[in-house]
Amino acid sequence: MIDWLNSPAVVTFGVPTSWAEVLGFGTGLLNVGLLVRQHILNWPLGILNVLLLMVVFWSAGLYADAGLQVVYVLLGLYGWWAWLHGGRDRSRLVVRHTTRPEWLGLALAGLVLTGGLWLFLDRLTGSTVPLADALTTALSLLATYGQTRKLVESWWIWIAADLIYIPLYGHKGLWLTAILYVAFLTLCVLGLRSWRAALRDRRAVAPA
Repeated sequence: MIDWLNSPAVVTFGVPTSWAEVLGFGTGLLNVGLLVRQHILNWPLGILNVLLLMVVFWSAGLYADAGLQVVYVLLGLYGWWAWLHGGRDRSRLVVRHTTRPEWLGLALAGLVLTGGLWLFLDRLTGSTVPLADALTTALSLLATYGQTRKLVESWWIWIAADLIYIPLYGHKGLWLTAILYVAFLTLCVLGLRSWRAALRDRRAVAPA
């Protein structure tokens, strides 16, 4: 199965593109589209997507990104549960803003993750892009955690990550994945607008 996933499916910009990358492209777009709409099925589909991308990234030598997919599976399972039962009195979660203590915690976690992963990748692996790999890994983890809690500002973190991911994947020859992240960037902007609108709508009806 792994051999088939790593086998060429198409040629993109003169570079062979594996079946794992093609399938990751399709499931990734659908996953983020469902996330924008706050549809619960984004979580199981997202788990399938990250398993495919794990194969892609490991083959490309993006070891932190490959390892990140394991954490994504755990976060996906948590997000699936949290959206259904993580609200007040085990109710469904609703969209909200990030609090100051949460921002502080995210910032500290981001610094620790980026620094630790950078040292690990630089000294213990053959990564050719240790800082970029570490930074995008940290940002992606923070953004995904924010979305498990339906924090509006998690979209801004994803936007920052995507702006680094796009040239990084192009540099690695993963052109289809780079194009996917251009689409992700667009969907992130739409997601930010959609979640802001949902928050405004909820506040508008709150007094009633």
